[in-house]
Amino acid sequence: MNMIAAFVGRILLSVIFVVSGITKLFQPAATEAMITGAGLPAGLAIPTGVFELVAGLALVLGFMTRLFAILLAGFCLVTILFFHHDITDPMQAAMAMKNLAIAGGLLCLFAHAQMRWSYDSMRLHRKAEIAERDAAAKVHEAELRASAAEARAEGLRTAPVAAAPVAAAPAIDRNRDGVDDRAQRSAPSPHRDRDRDGIDDRDEPIDPRLRP
Repeated sequence: MNMIAAFVGRILLSVIFVVSGITKLFQPAATEAMITGAGLPAGLAIPTGVFELVAGLALVLGFMTRLFAILLAGFCLVTILFFHHDITDPMQAAMAMKNLAIAGGLLCLFAHAQMRWSYDSMRLHRKAEIAERDAAAKVHEAELRASAAEARAEGLRTAPVAAAPVAAAPAIDRNRDGVDDRAQRSAPSPHRDRDRDGIDDRDEPIDPRLRP
C-alpha cells in the first residue's frame, strides 16, 4: 500500500508542472507579460515552460528524481518571492501557501526518491544484480585458483624423487693391460701348486732350498 501511495503522490506532484509547462509553451505572450510584470527580464517564457514540462515528465518516469525534485522545489520557492510575495492579498497568500506545500512534497520526494515503478529504481536494481553477479564470478574464480593450487601441491607431494646420478671414478691402468689397477690389487693372487699335491706351495712349510 505504501508503494502505491508513493507512486500516486509522485504522479500528482508532477501533473501541475506538466500542465503549467504546456500552458506556458502554448501561451508565450501571456507568460512573457507576467514575467516582465514581476520585474524579471524578457525572454524567459519559453525556457520556463520547457523546464516545467521536462521536469514534470521526469518525475512521472522517475528519471533522476532527486535532481528534478530539488530543482522544482527551488523553483516553487522562487515563484513565491517574485509573484506571490504580497501576503496581504488573500489570493497571493493562497498561491504562496500552495507553492510552499508543493515544495514540501518535492523535498519529501527528494528524501525518498528510490521508490518502485520508476527508472531510478530499475537502474539501482540492475546495478545490484550486476554487482551480485560480479561478486559470484570472483568467488568462483578464487575457488578455481585454490583448487588448482591444491592440485599442484598434491602433485609435488606424490611425485617420485629421482636419485642423483653417481659419477663413476675414472679407470686407472698404468701398466696398460686393459684392467683397472685397483681391481688388480684387490684380486686374489693365483693359486700355485707346482708339486700338484692340492696345497698352495706358499702355504707348505718346506725348506726354502727345496723350493723350485
